[in-house]
Amino acid sequence: MKKSSLRAAPLRASLIACALAAAAAGTASRAAAAQPGDAAVNQLGYLPGAAKWAVLPAAAGGEFRVVRAGSDSVVLRGATGPARRWAMSGTEVRLVDLSALTAPGDYELRADGQAPVRLRVAPDAYAALTAGVLKAFYFNRASISLDARHAGPWARPAGHPDTEVLVHASAASAQRPEGTRLSAPKGWYDAGDYNKYIVNSSITVYTLLAAYEQFPALFKAQHLNIPESGNALPDVLDEVLWNLDWMLAMQDPADGGVYNKLTNLGFDGNVMPHQAVGPRYVVAKGTAAALDFAAVMAHASRVFKPFDAQRPGLSARLRDAAVAAWQWARANPRVVFKNPPDVRTGEYGDDKLDDEFAWAAAELFLTTGDAAYRDALKLEAQPIRVPNWGDVLGLAWMSLAQHRDQLAKADAELVTRRVGDFGRQLAATWQGSAYRLTMESANDFVWGSNSQALNQALMLIQAYRLGGERAQLDAAQSVLDYVLGRNPLGMSYVTGFGQRSPLHPHHRPSEADGVDAPVPGFLVGGPNPGQQDQPHCPVRYASKLPALSYIDHGCSYAANEVAINWNAPLVYVSAAIQALTPPSR
Repeated sequence: MKKSSLRAAPLRASLIACALAAAAAGTASRAAAAQPGDAAVNQLGYLPGAAKWAVLPAAAGGEFRVVRAGSDSVVLRGATGPARRWAMSGTEVRLVDLSALTAPGDYELRADGQAPVRLRVAPDAYAALTAGVLKAFYFNRASISLDARHAGPWARPAGHPDTEVLVHASAASAQRPEGTRLSAPKGWYDAGDYNKYIVNSSITVYTLLAAYEQFPALFKAQHLNIPESGNALPDVLDEVLWNLDWMLAMQDPADGGVYNKLTNLGFDGNVMPHQAVGPRYVVAKGTAAALDFAAVMAHASRVFKPFDAQRPGLSARLRDAAVAAWQWARANPRVVFKNPPDVRTGEYGDDKLDDEFAWAAAELFLTTGDAAYRDALKLEAQPIRVPNWGDVLGLAWMSLAQHRDQLAKADAELVTRRVGDFGRQLAATWQGSAYRLTMESANDFVWGSNSQALNQALMLIQAYRLGGERAQLDAAQSVLDYVLGRNPLGMSYVTGFGQRSPLHPHHRPSEADGVDAPVPGFLVGGPNPGQQDQPHCPVRYASKLPALSYIDHGCSYAANEVAINWNAPLVYVSAAIQALTPPSR
């Protein structure tokens, strides 16, 4: 573990270059040192018209005050909520409603027996966050050097050109026998490791494209300072294309099937990308990979259609790739991927494929208008759930909600009703929570629990966009508050953002680059009582309670790793909250 002498400061500048400078030159901090009894707020701040909740320990008493920073001038005073126990942390807390605080400025929250807590209200509260979390994808690019102009102190040489990738025995065919060399460069490293996976890339790309599709004005105005900035595409689409180009190379042109992953046989050590020089392989085709690929290519075809002049033929190529992958999956409906015996990297194994078939059918129907895909979708029979890489059905509902005008009247009404009802269920959980969160079950605190929370917010936002029920937006805001510091550990789970944030994520570049501050903009997985990494960690988790089961250590792949599919919903939720929150309550 490297010494943590640098601390990334809150990133407030609208330009990402300024944000990187702030992250590199930050001040000393006691990351993750807060105790479960401390007050907790969103450490980045709040929009003027947002719901604003803080959490105090039960011992704080019955009254709170908000003063302007640096003074004793009280601008808001009120009663705290009753003391209630939150089972996920085993602590008794009081809620504080600060929603009446709407004037932009810097404040302090004060209560008897508590140290003052900083608060910020600003109309651009999440602009730098959205840009920084999206910029993290650039930092995880394969096959390219990151220069100082774009990467600041996190510049590094290129790694993994992936232009001479071997066909693994599990992927061999008559046209491409074992040992055939393929070129499949670009793409994002999946997580803290240096491998690239179709299944996880698919939900990630979809979520980023959905953010652009639903909030285009926000992303068109954004400048990330990536190599492509200033060309004719919004930066978010340039970044997505880096991964889409790799994904397209993972499809076998002979039959439309899609290889599950491009990988080493085993995980690399804590080295920089250019120091990881072992042989790379494409590994076995699979039904889940083909269907996820088909879904995201069909979606991307729609999003890139208006940019035919900038990328001639791309939209049609994406659509054709989607159709070919769908046809392969229909002909091979139960090819369940398992790691071959000699491959020991991430599996993303999934033997339940109904959700992948439904998602792919929905996207192809919306892209082509072919009624055969609507028939394959079987919409009436599909449940609605919070999405994750292994259960993508929620993404089908999300796309159908976005494009209700393309649906038959009965289908549009069904989508509106189902998505709205699901949003009301999640909002009801939030309303009844002692912590004002949708994370009210131990089942929510799984590997990547922060992503589980954000995907709940993503579904709440779909419901809010359909019906405008304010409780759904407020519940989504509370999820964002949670990952940015309003949690029992009092820490922001995003590197480089907040007064306390992870210093030692399980992310090879962050641990091996010699820079004290971690690469900024990465959401870590978050509390995970499964503690699957404990046998391999030299430090102990402090608690098995769901919301407290976290350690900030590079050994912790179960609680402190980063992953592209965890960052993507944070990009979406941050952008959505910024775009949808009314200017005043």
